[in-house]
Amino acid sequence: MIGKTIRVMIAEDQTMLLGALAALLDLEEDISVVYQASNGEQALNFLADESKDNVDILVTDIEMPEMTGLELAEQIKRKQLSVNTIILTTFSRAGYLRRAMDLGVKGYLLKDSPSDELILAIRKIAAGGKVIAPELLQEAWIEKDPLTDKERQALRLAKEGDTTEQIAERLHLSAGTVRNYLSSAANKLDAKNRVEAARIAHQNGWL
Repeated sequence: MIGKTIRVMIAEDQTMLLGALAALLDLEEDISVVYQASNGEQALNFLADESKDNVDILVTDIEMPEMTGLELAEQIKRKQLSVNTIILTTFSRAGYLRRAMDLGVKGYLLKDSPSDELILAIRKIAAGGKVIAPELLQEAWIEKDPLTDKERQALRLAKEGDTTEQIAERLHLSAGTVRNYLSSAANKLDAKNRVEAARIAHQNGWL
């Protein structure tokens, strides 16, 4: 049992699950849910102001609107925020786990895990440890993500349906540079076009 109360924030876009998780964790004497966010951007805004010192552990989903859980973890690392991150997701894709570990995520659990595992993980990580779902560890290192950050960003926007010009505007790049990134990504993934490349990358957890 941890001596002090562990302050937890949850980021989850499914309202019912968000409320259920918060209620479950608040039942524990040593855990207090201090904030509930419905997307990654909302979570980051809370962490980026003076509230950042009031959160010890962030429990976040991966696929959320506005900002994904992995993008949120990337921003936490970039801004050097002290909060420790646990990914709680339905996705067992090795690419997601690899990216999470590269971003310094301290925990990675599947949503179908028993609730006790999440509670124990929160306590262990608050004490300085790491918790990764054991069934994912070996698989995570089988196939390495071949995409660069820029290729991934361009592919993600292409998957959302943006044109080359729209992608260029959003990434502050020239249209020609964006075409080069998309072409390079398609070649690396043996895809016929950007749509197929985005599908392959998403299936592998690289987007």
